[in-house]
Amino acid sequence: MAIVDDRFCSAAFAADGGEGATAIEGLPTDVLALVLGRLDGASLATLGCASAAFRDLAANPATWRALCLALWPSLRDVPSADHKGNYRRLFADAFPFPAASPPPAPPAPAQRLPTRLVSAIDLLHGGACVMSRVVETDAASGWFLGAPFRVDALVQEGFTAPAAPIAPADLSLSWVLIDPDTGRAVNASSRRPVSVDRRWLTGETVARFAVVLGGGVALDATVTCDERLGHVREVSLRIEDGDGGGVSGRDGLAVVAAAMAGTREGRGAEAAARLRYEEFVKGRAARKERKARREGIVDLCCSGVGAAAFLGFLVMLTFR
Repeated sequence: MAIVDDRFCSAAFAADGGEGATAIEGLPTDVLALVLGRLDGASLATLGCASAAFRDLAANPATWRALCLALWPSLRDVPSADHKGNYRRLFADAFPFPAASPPPAPPAPAQRLPTRLVSAIDLLHGGACVMSRVVETDAASGWFLGAPFRVDALVQEGFTAPAAPIAPADLSLSWVLIDPDTGRAVNASSRRPVSVDRRWLTGETVARFAVVLGGGVALDATVTCDERLGHVREVSLRIEDGDGGGVSGRDGLAVVAAAMAGTREGRGAEAAARLRYEEFVKGRAARKERKARREGIVDLCCSGVGAAAFLGFLVMLTFR
């Protein structure tokens, strides 16, 4: 069927050649819809800005639904009511990377925070789907608000890939956070690993898919693999501050809400996200080094004061 469609499209574009060639706007609507259905989301959105006719065709809900489900298979298990059934808006929210906007203000008592979060998670290895699932989080409970922000998608032993043993560097992760109350979403993963760290003592490898936001915080999605058995052991999302510490659930919800409402990066954002993470790690290491240096100076001063006091005490005993 695809071959027949390709030949038909080619013949329609060629027409009878020369001055009699058919303009693209002159093609039948069903043929244009077929062509638009083969575009990626960014190209489809760009084409929709070309003319009024293309804008109407590019706004076809069925096209955007098929595109989102092909990109994020886990969305099949997310009720359309959670994202208001607007797949075009969902793509615009979740496909681009969130911009490194200024830090959100501390949540005021009257400020609205998400009461429930829906995570659509898709983990691929070498292009093959390893895990696709939806996790719902009750974000209104006192336990979640007071504890460090963390969402677990997988915590179990022996989750084995269907093919060969998993190489963490070949993993790709999509983690879409959705606020069902507003239908807004945000991409919480860098898609490709920004770092791969080996833990020699435990035989585990941790692949990080981090997205750095404003205010020195990062959405840190991690995939932990057991190198000895070649399987994924844990998949989780947390929010960490510039010192590597965890952010509370309440402050984390404020970060997520600000990212959902904020601007998005354009093309080339994946490379920019990696550079931001490298700068984030360097800044964290520099702060730890300065803190260790200050603590060393304080310890040295305390030792000096203690030694001086002890010598003074010995002198007093000598001359007494």
